[in-house]
Amino acid sequence: MGALKSHALPEVAGKPRPAGADAGSGAQAGARSARARRGRPLRKRWPLAAWIALAPMLLTVVFAYLGTMVWTARVSLSNSRTFPSNDFIGFTQYVRLFHNDRWLVSLQHIVLYGACFIIACIVIGMLLAIFIDQRVSAEGVLRTIFLYPYAMSFVATGLVWQWILNPSLGAQAVLRKLGFAHAHFDWIVDQDWVVYTLVIATVWQASGLVMALMLAGLRGVDDELWKAARLDGIPRWRVYASIVVPMLGPSLSTAFVLLFVMVVKLYDAVVAMTQGGPGTASEVPAKFIMDYLFGRANIGLASAASVVMLLTVLAILAPFFYARSRAAARKDV
Repeated sequence: MGALKSHALPEVAGKPRPAGADAGSGAQAGARSARARRGRPLRKRWPLAAWIALAPMLLTVVFAYLGTMVWTARVSLSNSRTFPSNDFIGFTQYVRLFHNDRWLVSLQHIVLYGACFIIACIVIGMLLAIFIDQRVSAEGVLRTIFLYPYAMSFVATGLVWQWILNPSLGAQAVLRKLGFAHAHFDWIVDQDWVVYTLVIATVWQASGLVMALMLAGLRGVDDELWKAARLDGIPRWRVYASIVVPMLGPSLSTAFVLLFVMVVKLYDAVVAMTQGGPGTASEVPAKFIMDYLFGRANIGLASAASVVMLLTVLAILAPFFYARSRAAARKDV
């Protein structure tokens, strides 16, 4: 019986393994090791030198960012005026804020501006990226021209467009000198249209960034897809609309986040172009905050407005990032 076992074991051990078993076991081992690395504590994955290198940034995030957020929230619950005070008044500043007509008007303007700005930037940026993706001549020059406005500051952009839109000096004056005596392009002094002048100026500046993001995504599309579409006789626009654009989800989401942050931070262009006028026709939350913080010496109300904007950003972006992290986790499984 022992001899039988001794002869049988080598036969089992030497039995040929099915093709692909080594590759499959290697892939499974790699997946197990990756899961083990993810489950390992950070202190075991990262050496001490990495933590020392990250220490300045961590301290900056904790004290300069999180610390100032907490301090701003605390001031918003006080009766602070020119200087911070410890007079706790609860949510009185928030009640005052939402009874302030200027604040409510600024919220209306930022919603209108944000919708127009984000949609226009994504559409124009996508069209520019598709145009350059056709392997046009002088592609490098065109990329530089379209992306160059983004390198300018919003103050410079605002001043340039203020001159262009000035009824006495800009496009309207040029059109009238060319013989169009009744030409009107005075949006910058029209209360009903001044917000759209901000859209024009900032879209001109930011659409090049969207173009660069979309072009990077388009260059990642497999050439075999285009060959198959040509063989099937599918029009090029249909391929973009039905296949390519849905594949650019990560690029579109990145563009949306960057543009949304620009909307919330809108201040420089407003100050350079309109100063919030005519009247309060182009007032935005960031200008409201800066005016009450420095001009009207009402730190408590300005801090309450800042906290409201922060909570708005978190309410919009937190679910977005959560959905992306869940999608990435499903891909790793």
